[in-house]
Amino acid sequence: MVTSLLSTDDLRQACDLIDASGLSFEPPFDDLVGIFQAGRLQAVGAREGRVLKMLAVAPEAQGGSLLDEIVTVLVGRGYQEGLDSFFIFTSPGQVTSFQALNFHLLAASSKSALLEYGDGLGRYLNRHRQLVTPGPNGAIVANCNPFTLGHRYLVEEAASQVEKLYLFVVREERSLFSFDYRHRMVREGTADLPNVILLDTSSYAVSSVTFPTYFLKNGDPGGVLQMELDLLLFAKHIAPFFHITRRFVGSEPLSPTTASYNAAMQRILPEHGIEVSELERVDAGSAPISATRVRALLAEGDSRQLASLVPETTLNFLLSREGRRVWDPKGEAA
Repeated sequence: MVTSLLSTDDLRQACDLIDASGLSFEPPFDDLVGIFQAGRLQAVGAREGRVLKMLAVAPEAQGGSLLDEIVTVLVGRGYQEGLDSFFIFTSPGQVTSFQALNFHLLAASSKSALLEYGDGLGRYLNRHRQLVTPGPNGAIVANCNPFTLGHRYLVEEAASQVEKLYLFVVREERSLFSFDYRHRMVREGTADLPNVILLDTSSYAVSSVTFPTYFLKNGDPGGVLQMELDLLLFAKHIAPFFHITRRFVGSEPLSPTTASYNAAMQRILPEHGIEVSELERVDAGSAPISATRVRALLAEGDSRQLASLVPETTLNFLLSREGRRVWDPKGEAA
């Protein structure tokens, strides 16, 4: 019987089993469940949002139904929360075990694999089928937290070099500005570019599923593997669907994680017929324009320099009553 692991002893046994399986105990999680036999924990698994993790079965209990039971309960609890697809990272050697549980492979490298339960990717692509054009097309994946003149330069230059430019705004809600606000700033800031098609990434590019390291300040040891899977998923599924043959990025002198991602992009995407075009970042006042720089000014309450860093449309939003509520504690009264 699958049960929630709540007590101190439950957590100790879970940590021991996970560690013995060569995995790491990784909070946070929404659910942590296990199966006991004769008082000993024989199987364990956790769910954080759409991601199933820390799945481990004791050696003496492998080959049975315990893994299936753990996964079934975790997926069922996720369904109860309104989720309709789930993901798991695993080693290539474990892919067939999860395929037997109705997961299907999204991307795999020599050291890791990403699988999905449910046809979320298929639904995501079909939802945008009417936006597909023959190409050759380009793509940008950007967070735009907020949308800056640097983003605008990258989009405008890229759009001038391809038939259609698919601009994917990161859907993940781990930024100062919500997705809806970021999407709005991008839409308003690119409205005059007729060949730019605005999309969201859902869970399939630079998300906490495909690339969680992006959202951590100092990265993590597994970041390179996750970068590879993120890019392989893009190359094998998203790019072919939208007839994307070029991906555009800005140079990255500030963030080591993003710089590593750009380097991985240069290494991986050309192998799949996708050219990577890296454009030099635009400067303002002898320093690169970046969303980080804009957020720092907002945190300091300094709005005077914003006009040199963001388009007028972004500036209008940031200084509006609605925008101020996000970055200015006193904004509601402004």
